[in-house]
Amino acid sequence: MKIAIFGGSFNPPHKGHLHSALAAAKQLRADRFLVIPDFQPPHKELAADSPTPEQRLELCRLNFADVPNVECSDIEISRGGRSYTADTLRHLREIYPDAELVLLVGTDMFLNISQWYDAAYILTTAGIAAFQRAPDELPYIEAKTNDLRARFGTKVEIIFSSPLPAASTDIRKALTQRRGNELLTDAVYAYIIRYRLYGAQVNLDWLREKAYTMLKPRRIPHVRGCEAEAVRLAERWGCDPEKAAEAAILHDCTKKVDLPGQLALCAAYGLDADPVERESDKLLHAKTGAAFARSEYGCDDDVTEAIRWHTTGRPDMTLLEKIVYIADYIEPNRDFDGVDRLRALAYEDLDRALLMGLEMSLEDIRARGNPVHEATLSALAWYQEKMYGKK
Repeated sequence: MKIAIFGGSFNPPHKGHLHSALAAAKQLRADRFLVIPDFQPPHKELAADSPTPEQRLELCRLNFADVPNVECSDIEISRGGRSYTADTLRHLREIYPDAELVLLVGTDMFLNISQWYDAAYILTTAGIAAFQRAPDELPYIEAKTNDLRARFGTKVEIIFSSPLPAASTDIRKALTQRRGNELLTDAVYAYIIRYRLYGAQVNLDWLREKAYTMLKPRRIPHVRGCEAEAVRLAERWGCDPEKAAEAAILHDCTKKVDLPGQLALCAAYGLDADPVERESDKLLHAKTGAAFARSEYGCDDDVTEAIRWHTTGRPDMTLLEKIVYIADYIEPNRDFDGVDRLRALAYEDLDRALLMGLEMSLEDIRARGNPVHEATLSALAWYQEKMYGKK
């Protein structure tokens, strides 16, 4: 049995790792392809914002899922301490005494492999598959290959793998700037965003792509318009425009779900629904949408609360909550009596615009014969007192 061994920090695993693994799997034709994230690399400390070892293992499972005969192993994580390759090979040799072990390494690591901890054991126990990523690396790889064969009898195979522009350090930095998703598989990026690993902020193009699939086609122009309006208002009033965009993109993410489905989401997320909400999917979508945004996309309190209150409003709203509430009301696709006055006011006096929006919303709800939610009445009273000193 031939076993390929691909180890590393995988912090995070990215498309470059996957590309190399696929090239190695194709060339080596191993019966088993072990991906082994380390617990603690022997030559460096993990970055301070690194996920837990168990999360890195799950990221590896997601990243390498399409590699033939792959298995992501926790043997170094379970062992703890510094993750020395020699110790891992001893473990594998006990489990597979007759197997051909092949260790996958990049060029830099290969050229320095004789300096590793217990290198003699490594080089007499396993063959080496070295990745050649650039033509000018070949002479150095060949010279090192000849040296290892002469000294240890090591079998060396060269894996020809064209490089992908992906480095874990650069990706971690990019993730904090709403970038880097193009260097990760979709499954890996979705997991990172869900748990906001590495201090990641969601890429807005990626979020739009995900959010729009949850909407009825006719609602997409509204969500686009709401986002554009929210960004403009955020820039006008000194709020974070990217957070405004994030909240606006997701504000209707559960809008398509019918009332029984909304109630099921409330149960799933542990949300209470009052009697008025239990009769209205329109009201519940704000509450369930906020919970969904937190659960699936790791949105913070600022964003989820803006989603939560975008339909009813509430007393003493935050700046972002006001912006999303008003943007939802006045986005360019809206066309109703008074919308132009409300649009102009939103850029002159946001609180007065909010009060006007609440008054117009209340008038519309009553005209349709629908029950009014207590949050809307409380919000209206609060802003009337703020603006005019009356309850």
